[in-house]
Amino acid sequence: MRISHSFRPCSVSRALPYIFWMAFLLTMPGMLAAEAPLRVAIVGLEHGHVEGLLRSLPSHGNVQLVGIADADPALFAKYRKEFSLPETLFFKSMANMIEVRRPQAVLVYTSVGEHRHAIEIAAQYGVSVMVEKPLTISLEDALAIRRTARQHHIHVLVNYETTWYASNRAAYNELEHGNLGAVRRVVVHDGHQGPKEIGVPPEFLSWLTDPAQNGAGALYDFGCYGVDLMTWLMHGETPLSVTAVESHDKPEIYRNVDDDATIVLAYPRAQAVIQASWNWPFSRKDMEVYGATGYAITLGPDKLRLRQEHDNDERLITAPRLNSPESDSLDYLDAVLSGRILSNGDLSALDTNIVVMQILDAARESAHTGKTVRLSRLGE
Repeated sequence: MRISHSFRPCSVSRALPYIFWMAFLLTMPGMLAAEAPLRVAIVGLEHGHVEGLLRSLPSHGNVQLVGIADADPALFAKYRKEFSLPETLFFKSMANMIEVRRPQAVLVYTSVGEHRHAIEIAAQYGVSVMVEKPLTISLEDALAIRRTARQHHIHVLVNYETTWYASNRAAYNELEHGNLGAVRRVVVHDGHQGPKEIGVPPEFLSWLTDPAQNGAGALYDFGCYGVDLMTWLMHGETPLSVTAVESHDKPEIYRNVDDDATIVLAYPRAQAVIQASWNWPFSRKDMEVYGATGYAITLGPDKLRLRQEHDNDERLITAPRLNSPESDSLDYLDAVLSGRILSNGDLSALDTNIVVMQILDAARESAHTGKTVRLSRLGE
């Protein structure tokens, strides 16, 4: 409550009834002052997923877009026209945008290879960051990001579409509740017909097919989903070994990167097979979790094929809807920054994604050398 400038100490006795009355009103439902929305800014417009973000923002009253930084004015003009964005949002410099707009978090939609640089700039201003998957292009960069986050006391989060799938959460819960027995095998399929085939924007395609900016091709672009899910299911455990193979089935389109990859993760009593491809006949993101006594197979965002011990047949169920703030990246970000969620060990958490990068880095090495890569737990 803001006290009027006309209030004087000598009139305290006369003002007390008004103070008590205002205190009473503030306890009434609907009378509390609304919380200020989370101030976010976008860094980079060359990642095609930014279109989905801009489309979803109007439905988030708890989030306010205060700035967009990109060196290419033509990209801003493109999205300004499509989403009726005010020109005052646009800045060519990320640092200048942060200094002027003072966001509480930045949402990074650059190439993956630029994630570390963007995080380091944001950290200098104490601004937290959410990047699109994966965290970065190498384990070296990932460890540098962790050091930066700790030094500047910021949150660094990773957004995966599959994090917000109710089907994945339902499969995880089945495993956690002991309904499937101990995990034995996980098979994950992710991908689509290919970025060029589905018509991604040219600025997106150019860095997706550049190993220096994407880390690899399908191996990183879609392999990261399965690696993230398996690391979550295994509570952050580092696998004993990583073996990967990659294919170049369409070299005329994807000359410099793989378009198909298979990653095998070996744990003491479990195995994961992650199939990432730009060669699927249709888009898919699904997972099969096999335990000692049952299985759960996800079908898209909310369906699950489930069979438990003593079942005569499997059942097709619809997974319960996820509750906010765990159903959406922006609500999740808001909850983490406000302290309502501790981002430790979950799909978006930095600790989870350090292990993800260790695995992806090893998978790339294995695919290039033809040898299995042995891993050990990273130091803190």
